[in-house]
Amino acid sequence: MNAPHSSGLIQAKGTLTEPGYMPGWANDFETEALPDALPRGMNSPQKCNYGLYGEQLSGTAFTANPPERTWSYRIRPSVKHSARYTRIDLPYWKSAPNVVEDVTSLGQYRWDPVPHSDAPLTWLTGMRTMTTAGDVNTQVGMASHIYLVTESMKDAYFFSADSELLVVPQEGRLRFATELGIIDVEPKEIAIIPRGLVYRVEVLDGPCRGFVCENYGQKFELPARGPIGANCMANPRDFKVPVAAFEDREVPSTLTVKWCGQFHETQIGQSPLDVVAWHGNYAPYKYDLRTYCPVGAILFDHPDPSIFTVLTAPSGVPGTANIDFVLFRERWLVAENTFRPPWYHKNIMSELMGNIYGQYDAKPQGFVPGGMSLHNMMLPHGPDREAFEKASNANLGADKLDRTMSFMFETRFPQHLTEFAGKEAPLQDDYIDCWDSLEKKFDGTPGKK
Repeated sequence: MNAPHSSGLIQAKGTLTEPGYMPGWANDFETEALPDALPRGMNSPQKCNYGLYGEQLSGTAFTANPPERTWSYRIRPSVKHSARYTRIDLPYWKSAPNVVEDVTSLGQYRWDPVPHSDAPLTWLTGMRTMTTAGDVNTQVGMASHIYLVTESMKDAYFFSADSELLVVPQEGRLRFATELGIIDVEPKEIAIIPRGLVYRVEVLDGPCRGFVCENYGQKFELPARGPIGANCMANPRDFKVPVAAFEDREVPSTLTVKWCGQFHETQIGQSPLDVVAWHGNYAPYKYDLRTYCPVGAILFDHPDPSIFTVLTAPSGVPGTANIDFVLFRERWLVAENTFRPPWYHKNIMSELMGNIYGQYDAKPQGFVPGGMSLHNMMLPHGPDREAFEKASNANLGADKLDRTMSFMFETRFPQHLTEFAGKEAPLQDDYIDCWDSLEKKFDGTPGKK
């Protein structure tokens, strides 16, 4: 049985565990919003039921192993949702390469939350790029953004030919009404919107603010678990893919496309969200970060943050990611005779962090919910003095790191600040000073601690 959705789409049933969604990772899903809309035993019948058009969306080259593709059965083929394009400007959404001459990206940076504006902002006009890395034209690297959204897109739609988007809400609730179904997200959840998929973004509870990782490269996948084995971390069953939902509305509409870092707009006469049924393994999905099961040291030492990887986008270098999405959530700390926060370090990866809520253990002050920090490749960083002294002198019993959730977008490429990040966003000019009060403790005395 089908049910109308509040956004006007007609939606198929979901699972018993979560209506509107199908569980699993990289499954070959199938779903239909009308009975017998999905062909059986074949992909491209001579005539589809209901007078639908069969169409394939490919997320990989045809010969990739395994191929990622979805067959959709829609009221109109996508070519009817594409007319002549006009170049438009979204001045705050930048793509790599974007090196600004008078903005210095070398340094340790931290920002307060970007404040909401009095101006009405949609998903497109409210995107604020903070950093770019790599090259969108050669499909390597990424960009990081803050979104500020106060208004729903009305008869307006978007897709990116450049990238898939990883969306991390920090405030408010959003709905992504996509060609393949509806995804609602709130803080402590994430959503992934694949390259090439058309969608509309609606405000369910605003104002909305959050973070976006725009992935130019190979799509996100679950990390290799190695000796960790089959369980813990992000479990496949906790990823949710939407069931089919469609709308049949003939109303003047706008479709915006991001292509090679440029934005183009076309005018169409109907909603493009007209997929009645689909099957395949290339689809949007969401994930509840509260279901992530961290693993860690249970005797001594602080392990690498790679054990907290939720998703990874591989590069051409084995073991070195184009992007890692890493989660620092509530967990128990039990290591003996160990400095428990992250140690001082510099490394090959560039680390952009965001705070969803709570207090981060290595920076008790200054790194606030909605804020961000950037430590570029080979630049030293680590705990401030307060965190160092507290961890060095703590009574090391079992300690619950509670009421906290931060994340990291980590990439092999240097991240260049945009003009917005360097000149408009609320940069903490005194962030570098948090290490000034670290003391020289060495005096040549053996065994001194």
